[in-house]
Amino acid sequence: MPINPHPLPHPVLRSIPREQHVISRRDISPNALRVLYRLREGGFGAYLVGGAVRDLLLGLHPKDFDVATDATPEQVKSLFRNCRLIGRRFRLAHVVYGREIIEVATFRANSDDGSGDRELEDGRLVRDNVYGTIEDDAIRRDFTCNALYYAIEDFSVRDYVGGYEDVQARVMRLIGDPETRYREDPVRMLRAVRLAAKLEFTIEPATAAPIPLLAPLLGEAAPARLFEEMLKLFLSGHAVASFEHLEAHGLLGALLPETAAALRSNRSGALRRMLVQGLANTDARVAADEPVSPAFLFALLLWPAYCRALAGLQAQGMHAEEAQRRAADRVTLHQVQTIALPKRFSLPMQEIWLLQQRFSSRQRKRVFRLLANPRFRAAFDFLVLRLAASDSHAADVEFWRQAQLSSGDELSANLEAAGAAGDGEGDDAPTRRRRRRRRRPATASAE
Repeated sequence: MPINPHPLPHPVLRSIPREQHVISRRDISPNALRVLYRLREGGFGAYLVGGAVRDLLLGLHPKDFDVATDATPEQVKSLFRNCRLIGRRFRLAHVVYGREIIEVATFRANSDDGSGDRELEDGRLVRDNVYGTIEDDAIRRDFTCNALYYAIEDFSVRDYVGGYEDVQARVMRLIGDPETRYREDPVRMLRAVRLAAKLEFTIEPATAAPIPLLAPLLGEAAPARLFEEMLKLFLSGHAVASFEHLEAHGLLGALLPETAAALRSNRSGALRRMLVQGLANTDARVAADEPVSPAFLFALLLWPAYCRALAGLQAQGMHAEEAQRRAADRVTLHQVQTIALPKRFSLPMQEIWLLQQRFSSRQRKRVFRLLANPRFRAAFDFLVLRLAASDSHAADVEFWRQAQLSSGDELSANLEAAGAAGDGEGDDAPTRRRRRRRRRPATASAE
């Protein structure tokens, strides 16, 4: 077996006693405590580990509580009737208490024991079920701030890699050689920026340096996994900071290549202003515990790409409506090759884009038809957001805002009074609609 040219550091234990840290059992899930005590009673080592320990030290409230132990998954299952074993790549035990799941992982080793339970493919870790000691487990974790263990027997925090100091200094630091660790799992680059954004940590220089060079490796990650990472990046309340980190570390082009290209070519910065404002709105909704649709999120993230594709098609002389549909399809098709955007989100995303053209209409039937469209509210919110890029939509925003507040009779009267439909235009409107219906089959076949 070849020698690893970048061995992981040698673990050195530092135990921080209860009186020197802020973690209290009052802040730990009662179900996690039950698991910890049951494992101890069964004769096994048991520790709260990872993000929960890190967040408790920072005064935050963890959503999940994970446990690490020297018990094998099968031994864990023998102690808990409410336990199920999951995973093949990483064998884990889930102890289920209603809606809460306490994930229990056996200490992993860093070496291959020849059993075939630890596999690397092109430097990427694809299977890791060789068990080891707590020291082994600590140094195989990704970041020092995630390699902290809370011991239930004496309430101390155990640190083997300097993570306690890094948490106090608010620094993200990879354990071991950064390039090797990123090649093992390229998604670690996204975890670095996501955690830095969430925790307001600085990524230390050696950990940050390889990211721009290795960003293309994300293209080898499973598109479905990248979709989940995108939701974590942008729907956890830190979307603006996540976006800025992706830009700063050269990752935006690996995830959203056509959006990154469109932002670079948009000299006025209008598209970026709109995108950042939309992400700020998303953060505000998450903070207020209001729902955010992934369809709306991706409509925002891919809008620059759509605008650029649309401009290119119209420059070729393509009719506006066909250009809009083709641009939407083209951007979606290219993006799903990197990120697996499900149709239940991509189709509403396209509808939000395609409805934008209809907000300039004041023809009575079209106004009422648009108000009745199930995507109207999302499309209108998107129109409002476009004001961050240009105030040219201000009149449309005001009209449709008032339209929503008016009764049907009031709206009809206002449209007639303003001459919005226009007698001359009203006569030939049906003809234009018939022409669009004749073109749709050709457009559909092109799709």
